[in-house]
Amino acid sequence: MSLIGKEIQPFQASAYNPSNGEFIEVTDENLKGNWSIVCFYPADFSFVCPTELEDLQNQYADLKELGVEVYSVSTDSHFVHKAWHDHSEAISKIEYTMIGDPSQTISRNFDVLDEEIGFAQRGTFIIDPDGVVQAAEINADGIGRDASTLVSKVKAAQYVRNNPGEVCPAKWEEGSKTLKPSLDLVGKI
Repeated sequence: MSLIGKEIQPFQASAYNPSNGEFIEVTDENLKGNWSIVCFYPADFSFVCPTELEDLQNQYADLKELGVEVYSVSTDSHFVHKAWHDHSEAISKIEYTMIGDPSQTISRNFDVLDEEIGFAQRGTFIIDPDGVVQAAEINADGIGRDASTLVSKVKAAQYVRNNPGEVCPAKWEEGSKTLKPSLDLVGKI
């Protein structure tokens, strides 16, 4: 069942905040009031995951400029996130919040939990300020994600939100032409 257009479910979890080196509590309310990206991954101290999270960090400044907060989530604890941050060259660069989900509640809420092994799948979600999922991507475990696509997706989601009645075509870039669905366009695209 798709989560697109649905409000995120309540949760509360402990997290590691690398920007100040502290443990914090994060709830679903933290994902409301601004744009958010939630990036699930299988496990700390693994192989594809650090490449993805480092790539996400490389896009973090651009996402922050768009008013987006980023959260990574795995079923590891916030303590393990800190240890990984302290010992991995790639992960030590991360500035965004790393949420621990050992109860698997958040992973279940977003329907990315692999119940057999107890790990989250590679899921990425763009959430609007109302806490509603606007975009979702889930990859198989061996397929790493490209975080650069998130900047374009967020820009499109923000444009559509701010311009009711308009939609962004494939490969839309900020400032380029959008579409206004109507009878006049039927069969002409």
